[in-house]
Amino acid sequence: MTDRPSGFVVAVVDDDQSVLRSLEYLLESADYSVCLFASPTALLDCGCLQEIDCLISDIDMPGMDGFELLRLARAARPGLPTILITGYPDTLKRLPRLGGSDLSVFTKPFQGSALLAAVGDAIRNHRK
Repeated sequence: MTDRPSGFVVAVVDDDQSVLRSLEYLLESADYSVCLFASPTALLDCGCLQEIDCLISDIDMPGMDGFELLRLARAARPGLPTILITGYPDTLKRLPRLGGSDLSVFTKPFQGSALLAAVGDAIRNHRK
């Protein structure tokens, strides 16, 4: 996890393997190092949260959802740039209580270029 050959580390959490792989290819095309996790628990159990520069997480997952992951990740890493994605826009009704300048939200389907821009902005703004 500490090896950063060409870029920052972006962690992606999603229970859908096809989404994980698609985001992996997209992020690697922009020279990010990518770590994939099939569940929030897998990310939290890895002990690597301090080495992540940006977190991308699905909201709607079985067990722990993306909102709970966001809460726990922020407790461990306040200010961690985070991007939430969802295929169910109705879940965003719970979002205002979780807001913050270091949080972006995308509804599936989304443009890859827009997600890459959000990742770049999040990392840049966090490093200031």
